[in-house]
Amino acid sequence: MYSDIEIAQKAVLKPITEIAETLGLKKEDLDLYGDYKAKIKFSSLRKLENNKTGKLILVSAITPTPAGEGKTTTSIGLAQAMNKLGKKTSVAIREPSLGPVFGIKGGAAGGGYSQVLPMEDINLHFTGDMHAVTAANNNLAALIDNHIYNGNKLRINPRTITWRRVMDVNDRSLRNIVIGLGGKKQGVPREDGFDITPASEIMAILCLSNNLHELKEKISNITVGFTYDNEIIKVSDLGFQGAIAALLKDALKPNIVQTLENTPAFVHGGPFANIAQGTNSILATKTALKLSDYVVTEAGFGFDLGAEKFFDIVCKYGKFCPQAVVLVATVRALKHHGGVKLRDLDKPNLEAVEKGLANLGKHLDSIRKFGMRSVVAINKFASDTSEELELVEEYAKQNGFDAAVVDFWAKGGEGGLQLAEKTIKLIEDGKCNLKPLYNWESGVKEKIATIAKEIYGAEAIDFTSQANKDLRRIKKYGFEKLPICMAKTQKSLSDNPKLLGRPKDFLVTVRQIVVSSGAGFIIPITGNILRMPGLPKKPSAMDIDVDENGNISGLF
Repeated sequence: MYSDIEIAQKAVLKPITEIAETLGLKKEDLDLYGDYKAKIKFSSLRKLENNKTGKLILVSAITPTPAGEGKTTTSIGLAQAMNKLGKKTSVAIREPSLGPVFGIKGGAAGGGYSQVLPMEDINLHFTGDMHAVTAANNNLAALIDNHIYNGNKLRINPRTITWRRVMDVNDRSLRNIVIGLGGKKQGVPREDGFDITPASEIMAILCLSNNLHELKEKISNITVGFTYDNEIIKVSDLGFQGAIAALLKDALKPNIVQTLENTPAFVHGGPFANIAQGTNSILATKTALKLSDYVVTEAGFGFDLGAEKFFDIVCKYGKFCPQAVVLVATVRALKHHGGVKLRDLDKPNLEAVEKGLANLGKHLDSIRKFGMRSVVAINKFASDTSEELELVEEYAKQNGFDAAVVDFWAKGGEGGLQLAEKTIKLIEDGKCNLKPLYNWESGVKEKIATIAKEIYGAEAIDFTSQANKDLRRIKKYGFEKLPICMAKTQKSLSDNPKLLGRPKDFLVTVRQIVVSSGAGFIIPITGNILRMPGLPKKPSAMDIDVDENGNISGLF
């Protein structure tokens, strides 16, 4: 059996110009990054505005194990399967972050025979978008500190600066730091810290902007701190929005690549779903919808995180109305929620699967709350027994949802033709029944409570003294009508990663509330979730290598 990277390296790629031609794009519409990667020019994007809009399918998942349940693999595989059925389909997904690539999950470009290619490039530096976000974020941080050092005309209180630096690595040592040490010429000493690049508000803005004008406007609205008189300071007060936007000019252009079966793929933007909105860029999805009859996109981690934010935030900013949800479930994840330890997930255990089905049930209930039609994709692993797979399929059908077993990893598009047929049939009328979970006009506490109770199943919500202080500040500065982007562990429906399955009677603790006034949402930080991950005891980096010819191995 070949590894993901071995399969990718054996694939026969078509020139990206040929892939673009299948969508009606010409070579002059592209900024080429070699033979197999390209960005689409802004002038070409504008020409697409009057095109017919295709149908949008969102792929989400049940609460995952640490290794993930194959959501990206399913998204890619489903697009390949739909093309095999003669439907003009593209896939639109996020760019991998170097943090997970070198951390616990390994590569994030799909798997097996359902990958986006060139896999090594996409998992590493790709077209430089991640680095552009990092540079823009840190350039803003440097400009703020420089303003304070050179007279501080705006009277910014250094102790109130909310803008943190970022790096696209997992590095727990940088979560909290002190800067400006070494004497008067080294700047003003203050506490600071690093988040991971996908948590940057710049990343969120990149993915929620429809054009360069909107990008610049959102950057100008970023809150960076407060004056000694407790007046708000935004980027527009400092006048740096043009410089920051200039660093992101090329990063905003959607990337186009291909899958292993030469299906067009838009890979763009990379916010995490446990600490940000968790979906690829609005611009990439819109472009795919204008060039394809069907588009498959995904929302990170479980339905409670990525999908909720997609429906309540991204769809409104992007004016999307998806036709259906494909919910990925795996026998191994259900065993995990049924009490089986990670090391034993490959062993047959019908009783544990049955016990874990409650987690699937909660996500199915949540899909109904949004009014969405759905099919359950049961992602098959080699260790799954037919009895286990049948149990999951029967449970979905008993709960009113169609289901299909898929094997996209081993068979590519052929491994999910039944799922593709069911999905196409489900949305052939083109109707969108999306209902937002909450009204943006509602109070902040009410919106947080709605998400926690309706989607997570919480009994109550507790706000720490810091969170209540943040709420007062939110009210004072008029941010109450922004939507909610919860920061919560992906390992549980609750804010406690140890509460598996479908926990009940639990409390969600909001310890802090951060305003992303540029991106246009409020981030309640719950439990012990961190916005800078740490590396595991045995990081994936230990398996990654490169030979003298530049061939990379060990990416997954």
